[in-house]
Amino acid sequence: MYTLNCKGRLLSLETPVVMGIINITPDSFFAGSRQNGVDNVLAQAEKMIGEGAAILDIGGQSTRPGAVRVGVDEEMSRVIPAIEAVSRRFPDVEISIDTFYSLVAKAAVEAGASIVNDISAGYSDHAMLRTVAALKVPYVCMHMKGDPQTMHIAPQYDNVTLEVLDFFIKRIEDCRKAGITDIIADPGLGFGKTIAHNFQLIREWDTFKMLGVPLLMGISRKYTIYKTLGTTAEEALNGTTVLHTIGLLKGAHIIRVHDVKEAREAIVLMQAMANA
Repeated sequence: MYTLNCKGRLLSLETPVVMGIINITPDSFFAGSRQNGVDNVLAQAEKMIGEGAAILDIGGQSTRPGAVRVGVDEEMSRVIPAIEAVSRRFPDVEISIDTFYSLVAKAAVEAGASIVNDISAGYSDHAMLRTVAALKVPYVCMHMKGDPQTMHIAPQYDNVTLEVLDFFIKRIEDCRKAGITDIIADPGLGFGKTIAHNFQLIREWDTFKMLGVPLLMGISRKYTIYKTLGTTAEEALNGTTVLHTIGLLKGAHIIRVHDVKEAREAIVLMQAMANA
């Protein structure tokens, strides 16, 4: 059983939890996740908390394939007012800051966030690991091949599962050496992987249990689902729930989602089946 120390408050992962996505961006791949203005963010936060989200993941930068990078100041201006407002209105929910900038991570935690979610695993900003260690908050360490501007261009692996596993064995040790206590591993579905790579990672998800850290799955409405089904991100909810269910069966502890109600229902049903 894993627990996360979120600024002195323990979040148990004995039962898997839902992380709801709140994007304060104009260009995230799923239009339904985009929020503009603090009032809209608060309304979405209230909805997600009511549906069972344990964590709200707030980000100010799209990381879809080919996305244009936003600078520190612009990202800060998007996320900090929202984090402050959500933290004041909903003090019992954990807030995750989705950023690869250490300055944004520090400001976000000071504003009320209690988890740092970094798609670059500290490679985009070499001050990130020591910053998170000093902040004493949990760290989501994600695997990405390349960066959002290039990662979709013909990614290749000899064996994607083994390469991602080797990456985490080294990077988790780096995180621990830096002084980070609570580390969550995210294999980075869709980040520098083809559809076939993503399906292999999901099929072999339980391989990552050997890392000895909680596992985060982020597959919600991604192209692996809608390209395979011949639909769109807007029509990918049912496929998302199918893959979430497989991930839960194989040991996912946190599922990062656009649709909290459906994800939470999958967890409740899985737990009911396990306890029957």
